[in-house]
Amino acid sequence: MRELSIGRRGTWLVIGAMLCAAGTWTYAHRVLIPYQTADAKTRGSPRGNFSDLYPSWVGARELLLHGRDPYSAAVTREIQAGYYGRPLDPTRAEEPRDQQRFAYPVYEAFVLAPTVGLPFPLVRIIFFWTMAILTAASVWAWLRVLQWPVSRPAQIAAIIFMLGSVAAMHGLTLQQVSMLAAGLIAFAFLLLSRGYPLPAGVLLALACIKPQLVVLVLLWLGIWTLTDLRRRYGWAASFLLTMGLLLAASEWWLPHWIPRFWQQARAYLDYADAVGVMERLTPPRLGRTLELVALATMLRICWRERRQAANTSAFAFTTVTVLAVTVLLVPKYAPYNQVLLMPAALALLQKRGIFWRQNWASRILFAAAAALVCWPWIACVVLAGLSFIVPLQSVERAWTIPWWTVVGLPVGVAAVMLVYAWRLPFAASLEVGRS
Repeated sequence: MRELSIGRRGTWLVIGAMLCAAGTWTYAHRVLIPYQTADAKTRGSPRGNFSDLYPSWVGARELLLHGRDPYSAAVTREIQAGYYGRPLDPTRAEEPRDQQRFAYPVYEAFVLAPTVGLPFPLVRIIFFWTMAILTAASVWAWLRVLQWPVSRPAQIAAIIFMLGSVAAMHGLTLQQVSMLAAGLIAFAFLLLSRGYPLPAGVLLALACIKPQLVVLVLLWLGIWTLTDLRRRYGWAASFLLTMGLLLAASEWWLPHWIPRFWQQARAYLDYADAVGVMERLTPPRLGRTLELVALATMLRICWRERRQAANTSAFAFTTVTVLAVTVLLVPKYAPYNQVLLMPAALALLQKRGIFWRQNWASRILFAAAAALVCWPWIACVVLAGLSFIVPLQSVERAWTIPWWTVVGLPVGVAAVMLVYAWRLPFAASLEVGRS
């Protein structure tokens, strides 16, 4: 009878996940995208392929096939012509601020090299499905890193929930390279936890196509490695070797590219209105102060847990805490970066019993984080259903509702992770939770 009950719960869990995913993607195609298209037409804003992959792909194509500088103004105009449908006119006040320049390290071109000879519409399709598969596989990878042996239906439900999240929908719809970086990070830690540090280092180096998403992870691994350098140097050696090769190849292909990349990155922070999560929610000075507090707390936790082996729950929990703080501190708030919150959400769900047995304030904090996570699914399902009943124009006016909690989500998840990581020594608390 107990196995039958578990089987039924698993079935209902999968059905619930499918409902949430269907709601999110129906909302995207029947509410969000039609609203954005109509709004752009009303305001006279240019609208082309609107693919975040396009600037990277054009830059890689022009560099590798034609030897052109991807940071040049000429390549930027070509990118704008595809992304917006025409080059931007700086004399027009109503033009979009985001200039869509190639603002990536040159070595990103080597990752995209297999696609540069293909037509971009085909590249978009390939990238979409490859990233969808990689994102699904990363859920499987994190469950193993966290050492959570859930049932097969629960694994399937977790994958569907992830693919049906607003973050994944946003990243896949835009073909965001962050999805690739997040998948590489997941499998790097899976390999590290299974005793394969050399390929783990290679994957972490490739994930540096999005340096801002990897820097805190590398800082944590640096602290961990220096604690026992003789036994843990393997991943660092392969990482440094791979990065050295990527940087050398980049310099050979485009000499003196680093100053140009740095200039483009600084310009990007301006024209893309790059503001972190805390600075969106609070006055800038207070936001920066809270960011420093979060960073200091994370570093204290990393220092305390630096002796943990890579195959322990303590190491895994510290890692997903670092990823949650990464989303909190990354210079530009973007919903698609929240795919990096997925392992933290899994960890919180895994250890929910430990968290819930604390005082009432802890339960309120945990419940608030859970509400922030669940709200976008609820709102998307409701709006998707209404789109078949109510006139679409009326539903489109409510397109922002699923996004109400998106800015606060990194704050809620990171706060819960940091609070419990600070208060409870992992080596003791997590083992109790597993028993």
